Amino acid sequence: MIGLGGGPAGRVCSRAGCGAAAAWCINWRNPRIHPESRVKIWLACDDHRDWLRDYLAARAFPVVVTPIDEPLERLPEETPA
Repeated sequence: MIGLGGGPAGRVCSRAGCGAAAAWCINWRNPRIHPESRVKIWLACDDHRDWLRDYLAARAFPVVVTPIDEPLERLPEETPA
């Protein structure tokens, strides 16, 4: 897993055009191209947490939201939408 943007000052929301401080990890993977051991992480502020999660869930990607200091090492094969 890669780092989360350096220190807390570098942790900004991944939503395009948003520069707000991130508070959440959107842990996901594309099961068509990534093995179960691969976890990609987008960072989200409070305002964009649900939008980013729903964007990935609509594509049937496994996605789990966790607090920013608790990223996942592995995702379940299927996650609830």
